[in-house]
Amino acid sequence: MINATWLESFITLTEEESFTKTAKRLNMTQPGVSQQIRKLEEQIGAPLLQRVGKGFLLTDAGKDLRAFGMRRREEEARLLETLGRDDPHSGTFGIAASGSFANLLYPALLPYLAQHPDLRLTLQAAPERSVIEAVAEGTLDLGVVNCDPEQRRLVAEQIGEEELCLITPSAAGLGTPEWIDLERLGFIDHPDGQAYAEQLMPGNYPAFERAGSLRRRGFVNQINQIPASVAAGVGYTILPRSGILTFPRAEDLSIADLTVPHRQALWLITRAGRKLPARCRWAEEEIRRLGAGLGLGLSSLGMHSADERLPAGPRNNATRVRPH
Repeated sequence: MINATWLESFITLTEEESFTKTAKRLNMTQPGVSQQIRKLEEQIGAPLLQRVGKGFLLTDAGKDLRAFGMRRREEEARLLETLGRDDPHSGTFGIAASGSFANLLYPALLPYLAQHPDLRLTLQAAPERSVIEAVAEGTLDLGVVNCDPEQRRLVAEQIGEEELCLITPSAAGLGTPEWIDLERLGFIDHPDGQAYAEQLMPGNYPAFERAGSLRRRGFVNQINQIPASVAAGVGYTILPRSGILTFPRAEDLSIADLTVPHRQALWLITRAGRKLPARCRWAEEEIRRLGAGLGLGLSSLGMHSADERLPAGPRNNATRVRPH
């Protein structure tokens, strides 16, 4: 059986990347740390470190052992949660959402994280299928998606809804773009782009056949760069309104005034049968607040509209938004 004390010293060494810093963190001497690493190598039967100048690299055995040690840490953390030693202000937790919602959520979480330095957040912006998979498998704690996954492994709660927006460059002057205008511009695709197109386009453009047949101008997987492409006049795209609220050059975007607007639900998902750690609960409530706010208007999110409209077409209903 691998010695737990030696293993923890090794994992700490891989985090600090220094014997001196590791000794200080573990309240040990540097020779003591070195001795534990040697004993661990003897127990494993393989070298764990390769010396490079004053530093070191992990061998293949070292990488494998580190991965094992990190899994053991996570298992111990979950065990402590089960035993009721759940600190609301300490530990790691993970959230996944679309890039649009993640961009809106992250600034809202920062003040609380700043107050509690022992909290560690992993926030992943991912396509919906990846969000569902990560929460179902337990690798992340909370997810926000646009449909009820209807999976036994998940619990889903509808927390609000938000508008899907068809966005064109304001310089093009297209308040309500015709199909020929969109074909001329070309579609800026993204991880959820085709799914959004299938929801929004059929009710507004009879010429639309399927998302795969759109004239695609490009593909972008960085949320801030999707509206940037449109603002630069490269093409048009479809995003939830949350993807526009955080874009700093909203005056360069025009939100189409569509005949059939489309709103999509927001669902908060967690793993079925699992009690969320206390450290997740404040983030869970912040997600609920933002979800409800997107359906109630900008003021509920701490944002407001500028007096002037954007310089786009006569029926353009896009407004510049900025934080208070």
